[in-house]
Amino acid sequence: MSAVKNIVLVHGFWTDASSYRQVIPPLLAEGYEVIAVQNPLTSLADDVAATKRALARLEGQCILVGHSWGGVVITEAGNDERVSGLVYIAALAPDAGESMIDLMSKYGNPSPHFQEQEGFIWISKEGVQKVLAGDLSAEQIALMYATQTAPSVSLLEAKVDSPAWKNKPSWYVVADNDHSVPPDLQRELSKRMSATTIALESSHVAMISHAKEVLDVIKAAATNSSTFSIASASKPI
Repeated sequence: MSAVKNIVLVHGFWTDASSYRQVIPPLLAEGYEVIAVQNPLTSLADDVAATKRALARLEGQCILVGHSWGGVVITEAGNDERVSGLVYIAALAPDAGESMIDLMSKYGNPSPHFQEQEGFIWISKEGVQKVLAGDLSAEQIALMYATQTAPSVSLLEAKVDSPAWKNKPSWYVVADNDHSVPPDLQRELSKRMSATTIALESSHVAMISHAKEVLDVIKAAATNSSTFSIASASKPI
């Protein structure tokens, strides 16, 4: 079977669709149809609905890519019959009935760089550098801070009903220098999913700082999802 040619990209907390700016042009140049979802980050249902609207705009099967919180979104939205495979980038991948708090709580307390205001969580400029993007330039960090999308506090306890990774082939990019989603948690989640996994010496935003490697994983998912067997999931890309 031919490779999947549609890619839907889903961002996480404190970023927006432009966080995929390093991988979108190469994908387009190679003939992929790409949509980067603008998550409202107001509820899991809202983000899943935004992702499904993106899926509905494309003809044929799709690969869903989720970064950080976007992993929760694709875990739920990935049950759509148009989705052939899932790519997680330093992402959360809950099981049924699990929330972000459930996954993160055993790995320590929230960063002091987060600030709640009127039911939404903002991150300080120092937090962008120390928690999210330690391997980006000062200019890139300033841009990320200025364009951040603050998530609703309610997302911390949102629970997935039916995890798509139990039925769809999955790929996982572990960010070994991540100070947002602990790398040990990333490895635990990727192992639980039997995901094809690579590790990068990257901050939380691997799709910016290690765009080529992330791009290779997305293309591998697009090429192999239709012929994937769960027995081969542990093999490196």
